[in-house]
Amino acid sequence: MLEATPLTEGWVLHHEGAALPAVVPGCVHTDLLAAGVIPDPFLGRAEAEVAWVGRREWVYETELRAGAGPEQSDLVFEGLDTAAEIRLDGRLLGRTRNMHRSYRFDVTGLAGRLSVRFASAYTEAEAVRGRLGERPAAYAEPYPYLRKMACSFGWDWGPTLVTAGIWRPVRLEHWSTARLARVRPLVTVHGGGGVVELRVDVERTRVEAGLSVEATVGGVRVRAGVDGTSGTVRLEVPDVRLWWPRGYGEQPLYDVELTLLHGDEVLDGWRRRVGFRDVVLDTSADAHGTGFTLVVNGERLFARGVNWIPDDVFPSRVTRERYRTRLRQAADAGVDLVRVWGGGIYESAEFYDACDELGLLVWQDFPFACAAYPEEQPLRGEVEAEARENVVRLMPHPSLVLWNGNNENLWGFRDWGWEPGLAGESWGEGYYLGVLPRVVAELDPTRPYTAGSPWSGSWEHHPNDPAHGTHHSWEVWNRTDYADYLRDVPRFVAEFGWQAPPAYATLRRALPGEELAPDSPGMLHHQKADDGNGKLARGLARRFALPDGDFDRWHYLTQVVQARAVAAGIEHWRSHWPVCAGTVVWQLNDCWPVTSWAAIDGDGREKPLYHELRRLYADRLLTLQPRPRGLVLALVNQAAGVWSGRVRLRRMSVDGTVLGEEEVAFRAAGRAVGEVPVARELVPDGAKEFLVADAGGLRAVRFPVADRDIPYPRPEFDVAVAPGGVTVTAHTLVRDLLLQADRLHPDARADRGLVTLLPGERVTIGVRGWDAVADTDAVRAALYCVQSVR
Repeated sequence: MLEATPLTEGWVLHHEGAALPAVVPGCVHTDLLAAGVIPDPFLGRAEAEVAWVGRREWVYETELRAGAGPEQSDLVFEGLDTAAEIRLDGRLLGRTRNMHRSYRFDVTGLAGRLSVRFASAYTEAEAVRGRLGERPAAYAEPYPYLRKMACSFGWDWGPTLVTAGIWRPVRLEHWSTARLARVRPLVTVHGGGGVVELRVDVERTRVEAGLSVEATVGGVRVRAGVDGTSGTVRLEVPDVRLWWPRGYGEQPLYDVELTLLHGDEVLDGWRRRVGFRDVVLDTSADAHGTGFTLVVNGERLFARGVNWIPDDVFPSRVTRERYRTRLRQAADAGVDLVRVWGGGIYESAEFYDACDELGLLVWQDFPFACAAYPEEQPLRGEVEAEARENVVRLMPHPSLVLWNGNNENLWGFRDWGWEPGLAGESWGEGYYLGVLPRVVAELDPTRPYTAGSPWSGSWEHHPNDPAHGTHHSWEVWNRTDYADYLRDVPRFVAEFGWQAPPAYATLRRALPGEELAPDSPGMLHHQKADDGNGKLARGLARRFALPDGDFDRWHYLTQVVQARAVAAGIEHWRSHWPVCAGTVVWQLNDCWPVTSWAAIDGDGREKPLYHELRRLYADRLLTLQPRPRGLVLALVNQAAGVWSGRVRLRRMSVDGTVLGEEEVAFRAAGRAVGEVPVARELVPDGAKEFLVADAGGLRAVRFPVADRDIPYPRPEFDVAVAPGGVTVTAHTLVRDLLLQADRLHPDARADRGLVTLLPGERVTIGVRGWDAVADTDAVRAALYCVQSVR
């Protein structure tokens, strides 16, 4: 039987003549940080102090002992970051230049000092650029010339911390006769049954040995022979339970076990979990253009999505528990789709395992983002090798429903001035429209592929045409007001978002001792977007009087605007289902403490946007929307059953007076949107009025003018503190009340975000991680609302 031994002990990292203890898996930065050589680059402006790390060569070493008995011993690296030379007692085993794939070296009978020497990623990338020529990119760093996590070179939300190291596990494998080199599971559904077809490749030491494979799943067992170095086992499982996205059904998973045999001798084994489900991407043309709708088990979905970036700029620090925590946060917010963005990595198995269990659909980008990528060697061969390995590695996961060729590169070629400058040079089109769809079609025909995001489906339309395929909506954040989201109804919004700073406690930890201000040195360093603070200020000025000199007001209001901006988009686009078939918010998470578009900040704290997503992505949503014929109440019903009842509509004055009222019956079919016209006499007129709609415990509120023009009353409310929560009772209108629980204690978390109270209404905000004391003054200091910060 194949024996695998982790090779994690005894590693050292050489630095300035010293052998520092090294953690494997890990990276140079984390080892230097643990040894006290560098400061924490997440704090203050220390990122700049450690820039030298990415420019140096680094050497890891350990002792390798020879195995006794087996015919072959292999040294297996699951991930090397990135340009490495591996030697054993001075003997060259091989060289690598791809972070996104694994490597195997024959070390049979060998022992001695194992050395892994990493060249600077800059050195390697710049050498490739010198051979292949300059290519345009969104950033000046040389990330297109190396198969490495692009965002380690910095992004508009991330630090420039160019890593090196043994970032995924390394092990010794000892085996005889044969081993399983690759298992490719094709999982399909036919009628009420499921089929698992296992395509098996083996590596042999003895050609003459007779081999067979035996597989089991769902109580079915099948044995088949191996012809040379390949074999196929087909298992038909009757009456399977289907795997569904969260909100549509359960997520049953089936254990698949495959054994490689020589007679009755077990040589190797392979075990995974699979789920039975069918997935189709409907890109049919219709009266509105070209659709982009995911269909799972015959059910057409409005995808409630978030974009995922690496959860740490040092990915080896992301544990199974951290993956599960972050993805549980996504699921608890109503998310049912996570897009793994193309400037990051193919995530570890723990990520996809958690998505399988939570019912989170995964849209997986191939790692290409915001640049023209050369298609010549040495890159072309690396791209195909990594694609082949990772397509097969991720195939067992039912959560994986879509392969995507790249992020924004097709759009960049057409709109960002690349085309003239390239003058016919390769830029990646051959990957997205050639290599990658061919690999997916050959290896994983059970899943759809799309060439890029955004992408209209062909060059017949603009790559980012909202009427065709996927659309990225960035004009609003960059240049206009978030009300402009209502101008278009894209077929699928794969990226859009609005910035806000992280939680107060996150800033206090990341910027110790600094007097916080929007333009203080640390705040500016932790704002990586081009003119980010300027865009925040302009977005704020369209809605509020600018809070000059008051950081707390600025901090609260920018978070309010972020939540409202995202709400404006999602409410509008969801109300236009099925023309629009999904929204994928940029972004769920951060990789360090930074002002960004994230709903969860770099310390894992939820911003108000996160709690707003819980409302926006719930199965049922009320929203007041303008239509050509007038204002309507849209009742978005993503649940299977009919939603019916009566809605109460109130036209109110900001002083609490009810100016008009009506109760109307409504009905929204399952997986559909119903509409109730708002009577003309209930439409608010002027700065002093607003409209409230209540139905089924849900509420929609519409103010017709910007907050700066509304004569809000001075907020009056009572506060009561009890273990586990805070109760607020309003005596006036209180708009967008927020308890910033982390101001009470860094570990405190509130269970809700922004809430608007009418006079006489009460809300209880649950708080965990805080031992409540009857200190209402402290609680009041942590409570903010629009009126209190005007």
